[in-house]
Amino acid sequence: MQCHYCDEEAAVAVEKDHVKVGLCEQHLRDRMEELSDSEWLEEVESQVDDSLKD
Repeated sequence: MQCHYCDEEAAVAVEKDHVKVGLCEQHLRDRMEELSDSEWLEEVESQVDDSLKD
């Protein structure tokens, strides 16, 4: 699978609602950095932690 942002091979692919998107390592790092600056990632981490406790 090709990266959504460039012509590189995707290192990671994510699927939601039957839509699959791939990211190369560099663009994955870029998106993770952007997410780490937002509250969204904290909410996801909290949800994951809560689900692991059950």
